[in-house]
This record gives sequence, C-alpha cells and structure tokens, in this order.
Amino acid sequence: MGVSDPIADMLTRIRNAILMKKESVEIPTSTLKTEIAKILVDEGFVASYEVLNDGTKDACIKMSLYYKDKGDAAIAGLKRVSKPGLRVYRKSREIPQVFGGLGISVISTSQGVMTGQVARSKGLGGELLFLAW
Repeated sequence: MGVSDPIADMLTRIRNAILMKKESVEIPTSTLKTEIAKILVDEGFVASYEVLNDGTKDACIKMSLYYKDKGDAAIAGLKRVSKPGLRVYRKSREIPQVFGGLGISVISTSQGVMTGQVARSKGLGGELLFLAW
C-alpha cells in the first residue's frame, strides 16, 4: 500500500532511527527525497547519503546519521509543516528562521528544493515543506 505523505514518512524514519541510535536509515527513493537528503548533508544534519539499486523498483536512499561527541544526534527535531491536506505556502519575506538561524526550513520553490535562507536571498517563495533543528 502506498504512503499518502512520503516526506512525512521520510522524516518519521529519520526520527525513529535517531531514537534507536542507528548508524543509518534506508528510505524509499524519489527525486524530492534525494534533494532533501542532499540538503540535510550540506547543512550538517546527516553525515552522508547514497542511492542504492538506482533505477529499480527496490531503489532506496541510505542515509548515514551524524552523532556528536557525546552521542547526541545532530538532528534535535524535525517538523513537517505543509501536509497533503493543508498546503502551506510562504513568500520570501515570510519564510521562518528556525531557532534564530540554528535550524533550517526547507522550501520547494519554482527553482527546486532549497533551504529557507537560500530562498530568502534569491527572493523566492514556495511551499514550506519542513523545519529541522
């Protein structure tokens, strides 16, 4: 059976893996999820990612989670904002700063998926996908 909200499923898998102190997590792949994984790696929330079995129906993204020296995960929280039942769109001026810049907001714009800071600097608005801190 298909998942009604694949991004929320991805975030939940990451949250659950962090709670269980797993080193990595596997997530069914899509272009959007791959872009989100790239953003999480670029921002330092996840150590790395790779796409396994690319081009097959069993393709998945394997994300290596990043833990700090004391064993705390780099991701303290993930919050889905825009949902299938209630889409949330923001203009570039209305994109939230998460914890005064310590976290990130991820936006789907007309020029692709990017962080809120990049979208604000380019003057782009779009769908506010989720927040990470």
